[in-house]
Amino acid sequence: MVRSKRYILLLSIFVGTLFQGCGVYNFTGGDVGTAKTFTVTYFQNYASQSPGSTFDPGLDREYTLSLQDLILNQTSLDLVSSNGDLLYEGEIVEYRVSPMSATAEQRAAQNRLTISVNVRFFNKTKEGAEFERKFSFFYDYPATSQLASVRDEAHQVIFERINQDIFNESLADW
Repeated sequence: MVRSKRYILLLSIFVGTLFQGCGVYNFTGGDVGTAKTFTVTYFQNYASQSPGSTFDPGLDREYTLSLQDLILNQTSLDLVSSNGDLLYEGEIVEYRVSPMSATAEQRAAQNRLTISVNVRFFNKTKEGAEFERKFSFFYDYPATSQLASVRDEAHQVIFERINQDIFNESLADW
């Protein structure tokens, strides 16, 4: 009986020490510093201005919401419509479908959807943390499929990767 109480006491001390040591660790790797709020401005879709790119209606809204959701889910920051401590702004600059591999009959066997986003990041609470950078990712799909049939999955995969790269660049202090 005394032995089990001692075991429970030691285990409690160990677990308490473990959590005490991890008090400032954030499992997402994000370091928001003293920031309390963030703003993501509407990302305009200028992809049609890039040679070879096409225009996808609704992409601008869909992308803006996905970036807002990622930051909300991975930080304790509050989303505000303007004057956030952290500001993300930019535009979609590429939306391109390209053939990636060919068959013996000289036809495309696989297509690649590429989306690129130009981002400007400003941090009112940390000097020198600002940047402007282009982020890009792709999704490959069979040429026998229409883009419309894989569009939702492709956007989800591409947005997730681009947004995580933006998050890491702006908030991860590795």
